[in-house]
Amino acid sequence: MNKRHPLAGLALTFLLLSGCAANAGPESQGIPSAGTVPSPTSEAGHANGHGQSTPKKGTAAADGPTEASLMVCGDQPMDRLVSILKLDSKPNTVTSWADNTFTCTYLLDGGALKISVKEAEDQKAALEHFSVEQALAKDAKPIEGLANLGFPAYETADGSAVFQKDSFVLHVDASALPDTIGPENITRNALAYQLSTTILACWIEHP
Repeated sequence: MNKRHPLAGLALTFLLLSGCAANAGPESQGIPSAGTVPSPTSEAGHANGHGQSTPKKGTAAADGPTEASLMVCGDQPMDRLVSILKLDSKPNTVTSWADNTFTCTYLLDGGALKISVKEAEDQKAALEHFSVEQALAKDAKPIEGLANLGFPAYETADGSAVFQKDSFVLHVDASALPDTIGPENITRNALAYQLSTTILACWIEHP
């Protein structure tokens, strides 16, 4: 019998009740060239950059991430993070685009929270990438039953949650944070899982 993830009920309720605006990703992002990272954004501009238009949703682009990838640095994950950790203000973020991977790093007082999306050529290639990453990850444990929301998924003991959907591999990495964080002492694993389901809700509503 598959083990039920302790947050599965919460995740399913969230997926059913939450809305995710079609423009959850930034209308434009100042995505750097491979291997570079821009300066931290201001609080008001955490989800908005300058200089590049957003690629069409679901269209792979060698010179920039798709709209689906940009959603990980959009309003829904940011608002969810602020709510979970009871933050007084929105944290700054930095972004990068390299090796067909878009990374949004949230700069928190306790450390950096990284959310990345690997864009593969197709679903088969994404699943292959996911399988390799799972095999290489230390102390990786499959997320099973209702908790995986019907997608291949695993978590690691140090605070990562990884899901594969369509041609994307989503990785929420909270390993640089303390074991527990925020006034309610949420574990970094729980934080990674909840943010993953927030992003998946966006992807499910706007595939």
